[in-house]
Amino acid sequence: MATALDATDHRILAALHEDGRMSMRTLAERLHISRANAYARVERLRESGVIRGFRADIDPVASGLGTSAYVTLNVQQADWRQVREALRALPGIAHIGLVGGEFDVILLVRARDNADLRRLVLDEIQGMPGVVNTRTLLVFEEPEPLGPGDLVPDA
Repeated sequence: MATALDATDHRILAALHEDGRMSMRTLAERLHISRANAYARVERLRESGVIRGFRADIDPVASGLGTSAYVTLNVQQADWRQVREALRALPGIAHIGLVGGEFDVILLVRARDNADLRRLVLDEIQGMPGVVNTRTLLVFEEPEPLGPGDLVPDA
């Protein structure tokens, strides 16, 4: 069940999305709230699972992962949980989504180059028990990530 968020909570989420390393003092000053209020709200958002963590936003190309692709999978329905856990264990899988439609799973895969992508898809993913077939869509260009206003709904 979703946690009820007010306008200040949404402003906190937008600010932290923009700069997850922001100090509580800076956050409080930016939002014109007390530091105690900022601490309490951020802690409540963490405890309720709205804020799942704080991570570095790493450029995949600059970090050596120059090839990206979306890979769709059809899986044996009874094997979904085992396939999901096997996919989680693979390096290079940036996102896993169970979806509805003509395929069952969509992955965002990052690899060093096309040869590394080929190995990952053809040897690792297609070789998993429960994977029926795959389809690979090579990403030619990725625009800048969405800004905080694009990911945090208006209150």
